[in-house]
Amino acid sequence: MNRKVGEGCGFTDLHGAKLIGADLVGAKLIGADLHGAKLIDSCLFNSVLIGANLSDADLSEADLTGINLTNAILIRTVLRNANLPAADLTGANLSEAILTNARLINAILIRTVLSDANLTGANLSGADLSSVDLSGANLTGANLAGADLRNADLSDAILTDANLSGTIR
Repeated sequence: MNRKVGEGCGFTDLHGAKLIGADLVGAKLIGADLHGAKLIDSCLFNSVLIGANLSDADLSEADLTGINLTNAILIRTVLRNANLPAADLTGANLSEAILTNARLINAILIRTVLSDANLTGANLSGADLSSVDLSGANLTGANLAGADLRNADLSDAILTDANLSGTIR
C-alpha cells in the first residue's frame, strides 16, 4: 500500500527524520514532533501542522504554500529560500529562525513570535503581521510593502533598506 507520510498513518513522532525532497502535499501532521527534521526541498503544499514542533528543523527551499502552522513551534528553524505564500502562522513561535530570502507573500502571522529571527531579503508583502513580535529581528532588505504592522513590536529590529511602502501601522 502506497501512502504519503501523514495520510491516515497516525505518524506523530518524526523527530530527526530525513525527509529531503519529500512529497507531503496535504499531509495532516497536527501536533507532530518534527524537531530537528530535515525537510530540505520538500513539498508541504496545503499541509496542516497545527501545534507541531519543528524546532531546529531545516526546511530550506521547501514549498509551504498554504500550509497551516497555527501555534507551531519553529524555534531556530531554517526556512532559507522557503516558499510560504498564504501560509497561516498565527501564534507560531519562530524565535531565532532563519528566513533569509523566504517568500511570505500574503501570509498570516498574527501574534507570531519572530524575535531575533533573520528575515534578511524576505518578501512579506501583503502579510498580516498584526501584533507580531519582531523585536531584535533582522529585516535588512526585506519587502514589507502593504503589510499590516498594527501593534507589531519592532523594538531593536534592523530595518536597513527594508521596503515599508504602504504598510498599515
